Amino acid sequence: MVINLRSDTQTLPTEEMLEAMRRAPLGDDVFGEDPTVNRLEEMAAARMGKESALFVASGTMGNLCALMSHTHPGDEVILEAESHTYYYEVGGFSALAGLSPRFVQGNHGIMNVDMIKKVIRPENIHFPSATLLCIENTHNRGGGTIYPPSLMDEIGQFAHKEGWKVHIDGARIFNAAVASGVKVKELVKSADSVMFCLSKGLSAPVGSVLAGDQNFIKRARKVRKMLGGGMRQAGVIAAAGIVALDTMVDRLAEDHSNARYIAEELIKIDGLEIDLNTVQTNMIYVDISALNITADRLELLLKEQGLLVSPVSPYQIRLVTNRHINSNEAHQAVIIIKEIVEKVR
Repeated sequence: MVINLRSDTQTLPTEEMLEAMRRAPLGDDVFGEDPTVNRLEEMAAARMGKESALFVASGTMGNLCALMSHTHPGDEVILEAESHTYYYEVGGFSALAGLSPRFVQGNHGIMNVDMIKKVIRPENIHFPSATLLCIENTHNRGGGTIYPPSLMDEIGQFAHKEGWKVHIDGARIFNAAVASGVKVKELVKSADSVMFCLSKGLSAPVGSVLAGDQNFIKRARKVRKMLGGGMRQAGVIAAAGIVALDTMVDRLAEDHSNARYIAEELIKIDGLEIDLNTVQTNMIYVDISALNITADRLELLLKEQGLLVSPVSPYQIRLVTNRHINSNEAHQAVIIIKEIVEKVR
């Protein structure tokens, strides 16, 4: 048996999803004629409290569509220094959107208004004009950390006073909502747009959704086409997304509980360091500096024992719980790590 804690992107579709995909009514989505895609987009818009939504192939595509729809080449986008949009999306906002980044150094990925104020530059012929603020919730490299609803509102209101649009990279926004105990629309009500993934903890095999007002989605739809994201009978995959929204949101609490259990057990092991304050959802970042072994080497040792993890820096690994990891497998993962660490020491 392999225990896969590399990412929640490893999740496989449920039987209900596979059956829905087989039975989905289909049409040409580029012409707006796929009824299953249309239903998914309507559901997503309602969940987010927005006017409209757009089904896209990936979170990276959704974020890029949003940035290109909110801005013009040469604009400045303000975002947290470790944000996914900057760190893991191949520089698309610069290469394809023509945007200049302005970084905010957050606290475990979480920004506040005072932090944002520090990076604002005055109007000057030498500076690009800031037009967009991006927020990542949950924040991946921050450890799966969440923005409380009140902070999301405060930042959104401040950004709008500055004349900026606000986009939320909400790849795991449902994790944030479940952990916060609020409806997801409460977390995103102060944003002009939000992207969320269906293919992570929600377990659909592919796809993300971008939501905003009707004019924004009209622009984003054209950008999606420009990027090669205009899909035809896309209802065959959108069907799984509908099931994901209907059945997979509330169970995210189980992933959070298993992550917390793993983290609290691992900090008892000499040589491992974890900031429990960051274990707020389904991620655990483990510092292994004290072991005098690289993350790549530890990854291989764990893999030999049937446990898959992700190195994220030379001396740090990440574990991500998901629906394929139950409490017994979480317990077994702790045992494997403990045995390997004892051998290494």
